[in-house]
Amino acid sequence: MGVAQNPRGLSAHVLVCSPARSLTHPPAVPPFVNLLYFLGWSAFRLLYKVYFRWRVYNPERVPLSGPVILASNHASMIDPPLVGAGLKRSINYLARESLFRFPVVGWVLRRWQAVPVDREGGGAAGLKAILDRLLAGGAIILFPEGTRTRDGKLQPARSGIGLTVIKSTAIVVPVRVFGTFEAYGRHVRFPRPRRIAVKYGQPMRFDALRAEAQTCSKSRLKEIYQQIANEIMAAIAKLEPHEDRTEFP
Repeated sequence: MGVAQNPRGLSAHVLVCSPARSLTHPPAVPPFVNLLYFLGWSAFRLLYKVYFRWRVYNPERVPLSGPVILASNHASMIDPPLVGAGLKRSINYLARESLFRFPVVGWVLRRWQAVPVDREGGGAAGLKAILDRLLAGGAIILFPEGTRTRDGKLQPARSGIGLTVIKSTAIVVPVRVFGTFEAYGRHVRFPRPRRIAVKYGQPMRFDALRAEAQTCSKSRLKEIYQQIANEIMAAIAKLEPHEDRTEFP
């Protein structure tokens, strides 16, 4: 599935928020938007388990309700469904508007409540769609780097995610995917059976910077956008491919 990229780093996939649930007792069957979505979610999980031997670490850190920005590194086209497949929340993609013109693809996207955006994905309509989902209590996946890495290394963050953070009240959960560049990076024509993993970090809040942004100058506001983006990217870089435990053993 094609995904809208944008020069400000707002490559994104929208998640529709599920009803409030206990983080310690997630539902056995997630409350997805419809049967078609559930079948797709299940198919991705099966693919990741059988073909890629996936691992999911600390998904309990992502709230099952309320506005959340999932900020992930980006190495492959399989990253978006990987980030979402480990969670008990339904995902909607921000998809290029042109994809909706194809009868079958368009039907599936509409059933999944996908939001059409322009080719760059960074226009006012795309940003409004993102903020509308967050203000409604949903969650969204953003890629601070803006596009897929070309060498497998983490890239500098762009300021676009900082703008979204300031305009919303959502918490930010840093996310890191592992192995997806080797499995299906830009240099790979067909997905390889390499082990992949996704890890969710500790939630981040930017209340102080949001408060400052209300009254600061335009030049300082741009600095805040980039500061937030840099802090999120640093949190992503610190994540390691193993389970974090508060107790030992």
